[in-house]
Amino acid sequence: MERFKMPVAVHLLLINDDKILVIKRINTGYCDNMYSLPAGHVEKGENVREAMIRETKEEINIDVSKNLKVVQVMNRKGTDQDRIDYFFLAKKWSGDINNNEKNKCALIKWVPIDKLPQNTIPYVKYAIKMYCQKEKFTMFDCV
Repeated sequence: MERFKMPVAVHLLLINDDKILVIKRINTGYCDNMYSLPAGHVEKGENVREAMIRETKEEINIDVSKNLKVVQVMNRKGTDQDRIDYFFLAKKWSGDINNNEKNKCALIKWVPIDKLPQNTIPYVKYAIKMYCQKEKFTMFDCV
């Protein structure tokens, strides 16, 4: 019998003053036209930190390798699959922010952390809210 498997994803809270960087998803088949964070799945052979560094470089062209801190872990129950999400914080980075995945990202913008766009993915909005409340572990039910 095959064991239950739960994908692991990483998300970046890139914060400058009281603003957070958000991206608008397109052409992905998941929450298109909604705002999220730079994020991705952990690939075989890498740890969560390595995945976050890789995803950040791939998606928005910056290096956060010296400035990452895990600020929250979320156990997310979904309609199709349960997941574990790691949320990393970076307040410093090197390189210039650029949309490297225009086929998956319509827009990158800075927004006030307490005024996220209405069409932010609900679990992402909840994670940011809980980060602001200094919660280190959260659970979110997507069903």
